[in-house]
Amino acid sequence: MRSPHALVLAALLAAAAGCADVEGLRSSGDLGTAHAPETLWKQYRPDPPSPGQQPGAAAVVPGLPPPKGPGMRGVDALAVVRADVASATAEDGGTGRLVDPRAGRRLALCTQAVDGGPYCPVRPGVLHDLTGDGQDELITALDLDGRLSELRVYTVDGDGRIARILARRGVLEGVEVAAEHLAVREPTSNPAYISVSDYVWDPKARSMSLTQLTLDDCPALTDVPLGEGRSRCAR
Repeated sequence: MRSPHALVLAALLAAAAGCADVEGLRSSGDLGTAHAPETLWKQYRPDPPSPGQQPGAAAVVPGLPPPKGPGMRGVDALAVVRADVASATAEDGGTGRLVDPRAGRRLALCTQAVDGGPYCPVRPGVLHDLTGDGQDELITALDLDGRLSELRVYTVDGDGRIARILARRGVLEGVEVAAEHLAVREPTSNPAYISVSDYVWDPKARSMSLTQLTLDDCPALTDVPLGEGRSRCAR
């Protein structure tokens, strides 16, 4: 027969065990088994891209007079985009490697008006020094439809010619410039997040290069009317 002290000690231990179960020492259940990543299609490797398959590579735009400057100041953004699209279309044979096949048809909507008219898909040019040489580059975009656009950036090269230093097709939820950075915001498959691509000038490649790709929160807009079931990022 147990002594009274033994019974009291057993009760205290039982109570302590119950407290531990409530406060922290409880089972988390089966956490599963950790697996190493599995590589799919190991035998497949893409061919290296040829110069004609790199839409973001720098390229002189033919058929344009040297800008009076400084930099791209005073240059007609619509004329630059027209010449660039015509050259890229001829180079890629309409395959869409360098420019969307719809770009030429969309440019046909532009008139001879200074701004291209009300249906012109070329956005007003923005001047900003992205190369750090104290002279402004030209930033513009060609809207292909109600969603897709082609972002294009132009500079004056060492020979005084106009050169494209960035061409990027995507859903331009937002485009931002800060110092020598160009950030492009695009939606992702998760409506809570937006991707942010940060481009900076690469003096060796003589083009804008992607240096960072991140995810950012995507709060819904509350002050812009949108169709039912649609949402856009506030930033």
